[in-house]
Amino acid sequence: MLTGLTIAIIGGDARQLEIIRKLTEQQANIYLVGFDQLDHGFTGAVKCKIDEIAFQQIDSIILPVSATTGEGVVATVFSNEEVVLKQEHLEQTPAHCVIYSGISNTYLEKIATEANRKLVKLFERDDIAIFNSIPTVEGTIMMAIQHTDYTIHGSRVAVLGLGRTGMTIARTFAALGAKVKVGARSSAHLARISEMGLAPFQIEELTENVKDIDICINTVPSMILNQAVLSRMTPKTLILDLASRPGGTDFKYAEKQGIKALLAPGLPGIVAPKTAGQILANVLSKLLSELQVGEEK
Repeated sequence: MLTGLTIAIIGGDARQLEIIRKLTEQQANIYLVGFDQLDHGFTGAVKCKIDEIAFQQIDSIILPVSATTGEGVVATVFSNEEVVLKQEHLEQTPAHCVIYSGISNTYLEKIATEANRKLVKLFERDDIAIFNSIPTVEGTIMMAIQHTDYTIHGSRVAVLGLGRTGMTIARTFAALGAKVKVGARSSAHLARISEMGLAPFQIEELTENVKDIDICINTVPSMILNQAVLSRMTPKTLILDLASRPGGTDFKYAEKQGIKALLAPGLPGIVAPKTAGQILANVLSKLLSELQVGEEK
């Protein structure tokens, strides 16, 4: 139970609803900012504007997966009002207040550091990333089906990166009958790709490994699909770039080459917001319980 904890949930999308539901069930006191158009009510949750929060009482602040913009604006799907998180808000919180966000940026890092408040980036956690890879791969399959006129079975697929998401994607597409090869840098990853029964190649040799593929799935958050690589692809190749914005593809050059390239970050929140929200809610519940124990000591 989270009885006694006071939490501000500021902005977000449908995933936040699962977080609100989980935390109110555990009897936390919740302030909701950016939810004025939400019809559903939650016992123990109070809708308000950001300047109406008594930040002196806040034990934790939960931001959307996308954190804030570079100017501090928080995404608010359930409100038309602009919500801006400022350093002065954080400075008003107790010293033990923890800020949780999916990802971060220079602005958020700066105001958290200046206010001397702990910032936890949830998407850097292995547990969340691994669980999120499940709806991510389902969304990737959906997009592959929607944007091709051939089956995944028998298609030639290149997966770039063998991180937590790349591994799930490579394994699943292979299970669907695709001929999968995976590009990676580390010798350990290349060994793992071989162990999985897939074809490994060095990312540095990417140019030579995209000439005959049907689908290229990128998970590497850097400009890896550049002009040199794209010029070796055929126009029939479909690129699904899952890396966080701005992705790892030169999209303008891909368009010039007649290659369909789609940027698709945040698939869990798009294709399965309930599941993605439950993943976040379960981890946050555990982290907040630990915060509560720390306060009591």
